[in-house]
Amino acid sequence: MSAEEAPVAAPAEAQAVVPAEKIIDKINRCVAEGKTPFYSFEYFPPRTEDGVKNLYDRLDRMALLNPLFMDFTWGAGGSTSDLTLQLSTNCKKNTGLDVNMHLTCTNMSPELVEAGLDGAIAGNIRNICALRGDKAEGDGEWKATEGGFECALDLIKHIREKHGDHFGITLAGYPEGHPDNIKPVADLGRDLTDSEKGRLVVQPDGAEFVCSDADMQVELDYLKAKVDAAVDGVILTQLFYDTDVFLTFVKDCRAHGISCPIVPGMMPIQAYGGFTRMTGFCRTRVPQSVRDAMEAISSDSKEDKDAVKAYGIQLCTEMSQRILAEADVQGLHFYTLNLEKSVLAILGNLNLLPEAANTTVGANENEDTTKGTRVN
Repeated sequence: MSAEEAPVAAPAEAQAVVPAEKIIDKINRCVAEGKTPFYSFEYFPPRTEDGVKNLYDRLDRMALLNPLFMDFTWGAGGSTSDLTLQLSTNCKKNTGLDVNMHLTCTNMSPELVEAGLDGAIAGNIRNICALRGDKAEGDGEWKATEGGFECALDLIKHIREKHGDHFGITLAGYPEGHPDNIKPVADLGRDLTDSEKGRLVVQPDGAEFVCSDADMQVELDYLKAKVDAAVDGVILTQLFYDTDVFLTFVKDCRAHGISCPIVPGMMPIQAYGGFTRMTGFCRTRVPQSVRDAMEAISSDSKEDKDAVKAYGIQLCTEMSQRILAEADVQGLHFYTLNLEKSVLAILGNLNLLPEAANTTVGANENEDTTKGTRVN
């Protein structure tokens, strides 16, 4: 049974209706009241009926951690749109927490976009993560739907034109550059600048890629245009494993006149294979120290698998500590991969867990959870 066909009736008893809030308003209140850092959790629609049930159970437990919001991805090519809306609506209804629902341009006509936005309104959801989206399955490159939107900026403008200021809008930022702009170093035909060396991606086979300084300026211009169009936007960043790259990105954004909240996307490493696939697909810069540590525990033995999770917790904790100490940010956004144990451990290491955090960790922590993670 496909994820779209899986029953999604939430098992928990619905709470009384809790009015929805924009994420920007919640962040501003946290800052004003000195209640920072905050944290938020991102999930993707599971592919099976059991996966959906397990996720609802996990949402109930992780809601006890009182995250600022829960976040649900749309799926590559709009492939999970119905389930995304159902998960988002049920999460808001059953936990009372605010939800940030992804919406993409891929395979989406303006009519389908409006249906998604109308569904969000009906589901008491006031936050939309406006994205271009991944290429549709089977396509060699991203293509706009006939009559649809060309980019996230078009989608943001449409939301504001049709729905005024009803929705809070979150948008993607790319500390290393968008994957489409992380290109072979050989194509530049010159030596790298110091700033480009700081973003250089060296893959395990020795292939080198980088987002050039010129392309990075184009990206910052485009990000500023998205922020300006959103009016009250919040930036959620792509995953990264080099803290220096993120710190530079925040400084560059501020120097570029981008003053809205920037929330780093933190993805704890869960498995060697998943880490290798994801960083390769996204062309993510992996510091040599991280790659060496991962290579030392790369076997299929239970000991190494456990060591990978432990190292992922340690690394994400250290990255988070430095970011919160040095960057102009007020919170952390966790790509949970629909798991909870590592996130709980990291929040515990950061002394951010509320007293209600003595939750029971779900048993199904070993399923392949990399499908559905945002790269757009």
